[in-house]
Amino acid sequence: MDINVYNTYSKYLMGKYGEKVYKLPISLPLTCPNRDGILGEGGCTFCGEEGGSFENLPNYLSVKKQIENNMQYIRKRYKAKKFIAYFQNFSNTYLPLDDFKEYVNQAIMEDIVEISISTRPDCINDKYLDFLCDIKYNLGIDITIELGLQSVNYHSLAKINRGHTLAEFIDAVLRIKNHNIRVCTHIIINLPWDNLLDVIENSKIISSLGIDEVKLHSLYIVENTKMGQQYKNGDIDIISKEEYINRVITFLEYLDPNIVIQRIMGRAPEENTLFVNWNESWWKIRDEIVSSMEEQGKKQGNKFNYLNGKALKKFI
Repeated sequence: MDINVYNTYSKYLMGKYGEKVYKLPISLPLTCPNRDGILGEGGCTFCGEEGGSFENLPNYLSVKKQIENNMQYIRKRYKAKKFIAYFQNFSNTYLPLDDFKEYVNQAIMEDIVEISISTRPDCINDKYLDFLCDIKYNLGIDITIELGLQSVNYHSLAKINRGHTLAEFIDAVLRIKNHNIRVCTHIIINLPWDNLLDVIENSKIISSLGIDEVKLHSLYIVENTKMGQQYKNGDIDIISKEEYINRVITFLEYLDPNIVIQRIMGRAPEENTLFVNWNESWWKIRDEIVSSMEEQGKKQGNKFNYLNGKALKKFI
């Protein structure tokens, strides 16, 4: 499907690297600070034991071996030539600096054009960023850090046991941007406690901070999590698919049109899932969003008019 209503990740990669580029997920044997007692216990209320890595190879394999295995498969199936090493599960900077360096160095391989690192805002430190800068400028490998924010509503962050607030996210973004490294932000656009005003504020804050990329997730609920129990007890409500579509469109309209959209829907493991995407394929809902935007003449950035002195526009 040719998408022209928002700034797609595939088009961005094609423009940057001149060909299709594939992400290779990497899973490390680590955890998060709100799981091991440093900031909290139990993790985020929606997060299962696998974190975000349900499709990954096992983490007892070395980083090099995981990349080689995935690269071999993708080369054969898609004739791919360029790849992004994606450290995906849990918080990939939540480990000693020397260990972090060792893992990342294993990902420096032929045909790896970028290293993407998923982590938490409270797990960003200048020493780790200095190391990544050395790789970027000395080896010519692009770096992107993916920060899980989920919502700018700090009340919602407390309810999901996130372990950080908006302040840590802002600090992390400023430090990363100061090192001239790209930032991708993860947002769950339909948390039970967020409304349309929160959706708009998500978009405004992401735009005002100069975020480079966004990954939207539709909330899915799995067994053996606190949110799973809340769902079964009827303590939380999930918005309708139609409302989700409206929220995505609204988010995109307020978003800086230069920000790249990695995805507008999430996927979930098939096993032990209580709710995911209203029992529809993620790509069908994506196509509904795109079709609705096209029919209504809506595009990413239509309402991006609130920065650089909004109240002064009549004088300039």
